[in-house]
Amino acid sequence: MDNLRLSFNNSRTRLVLASMILSTLLTATVLALVYVTANRSIESETRSVVSAELTGLADEYERRGLIGLMRAIERRLPTAADRDALYLLTDRFGVNLAGNLKQWPENIAAGSGWVDLELRRAENDELVPVSAASVRLPGGERLLVGRDALARQQFDRVLLRSVGIALAIALALSVLTGWLFTRLVFSRLSDIANTAENIVSGDLSRRMPMRGTGDEFDQVSGTLNTMLDRIEELVSNLRTTSNSIAHDLRSPLSRLKQRVETLSDPSKTEQEREVDIARASVEIDHVLRVLGQLTEISRAEAGVGREQFEPVDLQQLVADVVELYDPVAVDQGIQLEVTGTATLILGHRPLLSQALSNLLENAMRYAPQDTTVTINLSEDGPYSSLSVRDRGPGVPQEDLSRLQMPFVTLDPARTERNAGLGLALVAAISHMHGGAFEASNCNPGLEAKIKLARKP
Repeated sequence: MDNLRLSFNNSRTRLVLASMILSTLLTATVLALVYVTANRSIESETRSVVSAELTGLADEYERRGLIGLMRAIERRLPTAADRDALYLLTDRFGVNLAGNLKQWPENIAAGSGWVDLELRRAENDELVPVSAASVRLPGGERLLVGRDALARQQFDRVLLRSVGIALAIALALSVLTGWLFTRLVFSRLSDIANTAENIVSGDLSRRMPMRGTGDEFDQVSGTLNTMLDRIEELVSNLRTTSNSIAHDLRSPLSRLKQRVETLSDPSKTEQEREVDIARASVEIDHVLRVLGQLTEISRAEAGVGREQFEPVDLQQLVADVVELYDPVAVDQGIQLEVTGTATLILGHRPLLSQALSNLLENAMRYAPQDTTVTINLSEDGPYSSLSVRDRGPGVPQEDLSRLQMPFVTLDPARTERNAGLGLALVAAISHMHGGAFEASNCNPGLEAKIKLARKP
């Protein structure tokens, strides 16, 4: 009983049963419709022929009288067997006058409509099923015209047998079709489930199998693989971030601990304590700045703030940021240049301003004196692109893909000024806007570009 219950709890079994029941019901409905339609057609045709023949014989009686009617019936009898035709003409007292039936059926009044009954043939006294109609003639005579229903009954049996066979075949085919269908479906689902189990076990490099058919399963697998790529990227960034946090915050926190501990040293002068407090404040500011940037990156990667998206004029946004940084650039001997145009996009204006500010600060940090930093706006299909290019030394080609990773900086030593989170925040903001961050060497200089979907 438990095994049976488990079998019915199996999705494959339920799907096969559902397919079998549905196919069987559909086939049974169609076959029943065919059976009923065929019977009704045969019966309608039989009634039409009998009614026409009955009317014709009644007309013959009116034109030629009883003798003429008897002769008309006698003329039809030689071919009656071939047509399964049955005739019976009696006088008002029930005496047979003509026909191939033995006697008028009991309890059947002439003119009572279409009837199904059993009568005996005159030639061999054989009892046969009859479908007939009758009429009472003006002289009191009774006329019955019908058809032998034995052939029809045999046809019914053959038709029912055929329907039964067809239903059995349909049932077998539905089971086979359901089994093949579930085998196809569940084999794909099994592949996906097995891959998912490996991923859950920690193997994030695994991807959902695709057979290249372009069907719905391949589409789902493709979507899941895209999601897994993003998850693997986020997990990798998380690992890097965790390791980097441990590395980058350990030193300032250790120094902070030392500063605090020295404050209790009675040999310290008041001036030395003030210096230690100032240095401890610097360490605290650095830690808070790092944690604040990490929070901004996490919020951007989680899409927090999408509800604040509004139409943003990138040209105006660039003009505002350039106006803010232009005095700093002039002091460094750098010229800021804006080129290109872009249409309105839907975005988070403060975060986009932050992203551009980070790109400008990064470019101005490495741009040589008396050079130009170019901010370019362009259209790229469904994206609006914003890039910042300096004329500095650029980045080694193998390090370009690492620029957007948290705590990654190409400076030999990290300082309070650069924790390696600026471009990571830029990448997170571009992903939040349905785009991407790209970096490329221009020889000379580095171009950092963010692509922003106009309708994320």
